[in-house]
Amino acid sequence: MIQQVNESSKVVIAVTEGAVMGGGFGLACVSDVAIAGPTAKFGMPETTLGVIPAQIAPFVVERIGLTQARRLALLGLRVDADEACRLGIVHQVAESEVEIDELLGHAVDRVQQCAPNATAQTKALLHRVGHESMSGLLDSAAGKFAEAIRSDEGSEGTLAFMQKRPASWAKSD
Repeated sequence: MIQQVNESSKVVIAVTEGAVMGGGFGLACVSDVAIAGPTAKFGMPETTLGVIPAQIAPFVVERIGLTQARRLALLGLRVDADEACRLGIVHQVAESEVEIDELLGHAVDRVQQCAPNATAQTKALLHRVGHESMSGLLDSAAGKFAEAIRSDEGSEGTLAFMQKRPASWAKSD
């Protein structure tokens, strides 16, 4: 499931509250936007239970790097929302339920301003970084850019920009 969420063409926004351990920790690490509530505590306690974080460890390493993943996993540490933000597990920390709703609302509003296919193509490109040679990736990305410019979304986005109006896909309140 975590791999499917990671590879989703849709923007994934995670709101974390309470104990964010195991699969919840993995889901936070594969989200495109992660917001922590004031009660969120993140951890990889598997080694304290005599097991390994087999399904989430690769995603944790991709999210926060090997040295920090080692520290969390090998010591079975738990960290609060502020530390999770410093580590890059989450992007924002809300101080209240009201602020969670505000941050989530803002993220959803921003997603709704972006073209769906361009978003999906961008996510796919970002997932390729570090897994392919840079020169091949850049050549492929240039081709994808040229396709996007000629696409219906690219044409509409360019025209909307020139006409100083929202693009047709942009949702408003």
